[in-house]
Amino acid sequence: MTVVDVEKAKELLEGGMEQAGELLRQPEQLQDVLSQVTEKMKTVPVLGTVVTELPSMVSLVRSYITKEYPDVSPKVIAAAVSAFLYLIKRKDLISDKIPILGQLDDIAVIALALSLIKPELDAYRSWRETHPETTA
Repeated sequence: MTVVDVEKAKELLEGGMEQAGELLRQPEQLQDVLSQVTEKMKTVPVLGTVVTELPSMVSLVRSYITKEYPDVSPKVIAAAVSAFLYLIKRKDLISDKIPILGQLDDIAVIALALSLIKPELDAYRSWRETHPETTA
């Protein structure tokens, strides 16, 4: 028996893609979402490598919206933003008020998004290493 329904997590991630696409056309509002995600990261326990990938995901989206790193698929950015929206705005599958268990659905949605964007996130990190002067 699993605590988090992976299919439900996939449905939630896909459900946020339209709103994520709209946010991609509104950089100021998207910057606000990224700031909220940065704050939320402080409350999510580090379980494995999934949560440790969040700062790189946020940096990728910031670099994309500032046009510093445009060489990424908008679908990849939308998947990351959709996960961020779930993390900060969506009704949770498991209430965040329940210690540790309450963050498992957040982690599941982030893990799913990460599995979709990992190759491009790795390419971004490689690019970042050769462009340390950038500000994302």
